[in-house]
Amino acid sequence: MRQYQLKETKELKKIICNKCGREIPADGGYPREGVFCADYVWGYFSGKDGERHRFDLCESCYDELLRSFRIPAEIEE
Repeated sequence: MRQYQLKETKELKKIICNKCGREIPADGGYPREGVFCADYVWGYFSGKDGERHRFDLCESCYDELLRSFRIPAEIEE
């Protein structure tokens, strides 16, 4: 006799850049190119106390964001 268990799994199929809307395909649940993922919960003393903000940026939009910084980001090799 065979007994089966129904498994429900989620697998990433694509990521959409929140800034430009470009689709980054995923293969086997992994993005096919670099993506910056932000996931931040705002704390006390902010106007967003308790809010969770999540977004993804393609590498091009991430580079554009970094260029807009008055003080450059710290980047290590």
